[in-house]
Amino acid sequence: MDRLRVEVEGHSLELSNLDKVMYPETNFTKAQVIDYYTRIADVMLPHLEGRPVTLKRYPDGVTGEFFFEKECPTFHPGWVDTATYPSVNVRKMVNYCVVDNLSTLIWLANLAALELHTLLSLRQDPARPTFVAFDLDPGSPADVLDSAWAAFRLRELLEDAGLECVPKVSGSKGIHVYVPLNTPVDYEATKGFAHAIAMLLERTYPDRMTSVMSKSVRGGKVFVDWSQNDPHKTTVSVYSLRARSRPLVSAPVTWDELEEARAGKNPDALAFEAWEALKRVEDHGDIFSQLLTLKQTLPNLKA
Repeated sequence: MDRLRVEVEGHSLELSNLDKVMYPETNFTKAQVIDYYTRIADVMLPHLEGRPVTLKRYPDGVTGEFFFEKECPTFHPGWVDTATYPSVNVRKMVNYCVVDNLSTLIWLANLAALELHTLLSLRQDPARPTFVAFDLDPGSPADVLDSAWAAFRLRELLEDAGLECVPKVSGSKGIHVYVPLNTPVDYEATKGFAHAIAMLLERTYPDRMTSVMSKSVRGGKVFVDWSQNDPHKTTVSVYSLRARSRPLVSAPVTWDELEEARAGKNPDALAFEAWEALKRVEDHGDIFSQLLTLKQTLPNLKA
């Protein structure tokens, strides 16, 4: 069956092209994409609710053309919520989709929006980020294990500043480390803080870490990307699929798992396919929930 009409939360949805293979290496179909997002929704939706999203759509699967879509499609059903923000050039407004419920999540999955990237703020307070984001991106030949090493160095520095942080794998080759805030703050403060931390890491470990975006200086080092802390930028949501050769997930991990992967020199231990992400949630629940609940304030860098 390649087309199916279903009712979700009182809304009628027509699911199409269900047999289309989205991940050819594993024959992972669009039906399986929709099934994954349906089953992960209980833990994913709290991280999406009230947070505008940019869609990364792959109509012909991960080996085909893709496009980013900030503007919520004009044909969206009336029950799909949107939030209006100024665009980066402030000359027009952008109507983002807001994923507040399961029916919207399934509707987006049916559009082949394999990846969902969220703003760092909530719609009710767009000038206030709720966390600080660090993307630890390894430059070849460095790999995800080098990013894991960098994550521990970042964690140590944050602990010295009195802050807790939570890690997740990017679903690609890096590690994302988030600092929950959930207290009044603005992007000037969070971006300045992230940049200062990145530069300090670079000065402390110049052979292994860099805060410079230029790829010409990133070979063999982990780039501490601080620049995502911006009101117009998005980061891939926790539990989102990634458009890799396999249906990998940007999944939360524990610090023990990062250490075990490093000790065992096993990068595959930090790669989770959709079924593995679902099993982890079944066994442990949302180990990333601290991002939503922990309240912290940034230290005074001048002090």
